[in-house]
Amino acid sequence: MKITTLSGIVENGQIRLTDDVRLPEKTTVYVIIPGVEIPSVVHIYSPRLAHPEQAADFEMKVTKEL
Repeated sequence: MKITTLSGIVENGQIRLTDDVRLPEKTTVYVIIPGVEIPSVVHIYSPRLAHPEQAADFEMKVTKEL
């Protein structure tokens, strides 16, 4: 695999190469970002029933407290 190194900057969320280089459409590229730590994103998923027909077993019953 041949590797070419190019530098670029991010402007308006787009990567712009600093050299006047044109890459073919659908070219696979790898981005290495020196000196920047990207915080991880936490995903919280809702629980799912393995058997949706059991949903009635989990209905909330509201009672009036005296």
